[in-house]
Amino acid sequence: MTATLSAGKTRAALRTSARVSGELLLVLVMLAVVLWVVGRMWSVVWPLVVGLLLTTLTWPFARFLRRRGWPAALAAAVVTVGFLAVAAGVVALIAVPVASQSGELTDGVVEGIQRLREWAAGPPLNIGDAEINKAFDSAVARAQDGLGNMVGAVVTGVGTIVNGIVTAVLALFLMFFFLKDGPRFLPWLARQLPGRLATDIPTVASRGWDTLGAFVRSQAAVGLLDAVLIGLGLWVLGVPLVLPLSVLTFVSAFVPIIGALFAGLVAVLIALVSNGLTDALIVLAIIVVVQQLEGNVFQPMIQSRGLGLHAAVILLAVTLGGNLAGIVGSLLAVPVAALLAVVWNYVREQLGEPAPGAGAGAGPEAEPGAPAQ
Repeated sequence: MTATLSAGKTRAALRTSARVSGELLLVLVMLAVVLWVVGRMWSVVWPLVVGLLLTTLTWPFARFLRRRGWPAALAAAVVTVGFLAVAAGVVALIAVPVASQSGELTDGVVEGIQRLREWAAGPPLNIGDAEINKAFDSAVARAQDGLGNMVGAVVTGVGTIVNGIVTAVLALFLMFFFLKDGPRFLPWLARQLPGRLATDIPTVASRGWDTLGAFVRSQAAVGLLDAVLIGLGLWVLGVPLVLPLSVLTFVSAFVPIIGALFAGLVAVLIALVSNGLTDALIVLAIIVVVQQLEGNVFQPMIQSRGLGLHAAVILLAVTLGGNLAGIVGSLLAVPVAALLAVVWNYVREQLGEPAPGAGAGAGPEAEPGAPAQ
């Protein structure tokens, strides 16, 4: 028996679809405008973002001093100067040797890819198709460009040396003011907003701060452990360029999934070129073991609570960020995705139905507050 379409239901469905499509289009237009404005203001936004990330990394030390009665300005100044001294020491002891060996590192990666190309062209694969050769040539070019960008990001920041210095100085000043006045920001923000916004926005901001801090600190700790363990393995095997490879491993930890694959591939290629196939396989085994320890031991121990993002979402976010903004987009993709997830979860909480049996006044209450002092 064939059912006939209801004209009234069809028109209602079309009207609903048109309304939803129009609202979605407006949201997309608003998002495009926001991204355009951020792009036009990037010279200000980038130091702000760097300062915020540095603040999440150094806030526990400032909080420790404040809890022991130190004035806010003094605690912020001591932490800022201490961070600057540590950063200068890292630049002197690590970044300069890494910069001096960056060319050798790039050449080693290119030579490793060429060896893989020669191996693929011989038996038993006997791959000689022009498209495969073109793909290898493209991989060589990408390795050169990507590794050069990564080393440049480690040594000079983003962009030219002058822009990197300006960004670093502004970020340090912003970090000092965030450490000094950060705990007063959310109460001040709550007093400036009307009605329910005085509760919603500070609550979302507080949750976002917690998520961002957990991500930055846990990734830094895990990246340091990865760099030390993999660096020790490379040093024992006598693989050259141990220091640049360790630094690359640490930096790559801030780009989940893709970063670990990239750093591991570079280490294996360098071992293949310098030490031969056997040591390259041993390096591969070391990297696999360390990555398993990271996923099953280090991460659960160091990161008290996850970002709440599926691995597929992280992979897509990193890919999209890299396509939109290069290395900077890859570094910021996961934190941005995590902050969007925080906003979405809060909106879903507010729009969700109350649990069965819950009283009228049992809804969630959010108190605008500040990070613990």
